[in-house]
Amino acid sequence: MTLTDTHTHMYVEEFREDRDAVMQRALEAGVERFFIPAIDSTYTRSMRELREAFPDRVFLMSGLHPTHVKEDYEQELEHVRTQLAQGGYVAVGEIGMDLYWDTAFREQQEDAFRQQIGMARGHGLPIVIHCREAFDEIFEVLESEKGPGLFGIFHCFTGTLEQAHRAISYGMKLGIGGVVTFKNGKIDTFLEQIPLEHIVLETDAPYLAPVPRRGKRNEPAYLRYVLARLSEIYGLPEAEIAAITTENSKAVFGV
Repeated sequence: MTLTDTHTHMYVEEFREDRDAVMQRALEAGVERFFIPAIDSTYTRSMRELREAFPDRVFLMSGLHPTHVKEDYEQELEHVRTQLAQGGYVAVGEIGMDLYWDTAFREQQEDAFRQQIGMARGHGLPIVIHCREAFDEIFEVLESEKGPGLFGIFHCFTGTLEQAHRAISYGMKLGIGGVVTFKNGKIDTFLEQIPLEHIVLETDAPYLAPVPRRGKRNEPAYLRYVLARLSEIYGLPEAEIAAITTENSKAVFGV
């Protein structure tokens, strides 16, 4: 059984001391493919080092995370352009809008989102969307950008059934992670109405650890808890869900 973690930050400080052990635990749990979203330019080196350490397992994205859109965001976007031009990236992400922590850079977040959608189109790459307290704003951008070349993953999807269908209508798969195991996660109440062809699995490690690890550092091995919950929701064997969601990830990323 092969599992794919479509969203894990294994290069961040939380994994500095035991990264290799984390990778080994993931492999033992059946997680064999790891897709790595960017945050900003300060992490590019550590992302590349992770890729060099596990070249057959790790696939990199380039992008500017919306919470890191600040006064210098144009410089950061230029870094993304440079990275994409060098090649070797499988997606532009994670990008989008986050109005939970701070709305001071709302306009800049939207501009950065639009520019990076353009970069993705220019390179024929998918996008990986971060959305927090910004569904209306994200959908407004996607509505104006919809059409050929717009596809990807709506990372850490936590919306309603209606919002799920709308995200899918823009060519997005839904990234399902630890939230589906939470008592108050809500998405578990309607997820069975979404065909599995629209679902990919993720951890968002080191964040959003699933039950029974909630509150701890998340890691890719814990994808098994997400898989188990989806098996309950869909009434299908874990191996079947693992196979379908891994094929979905291949369809998005092309690898």
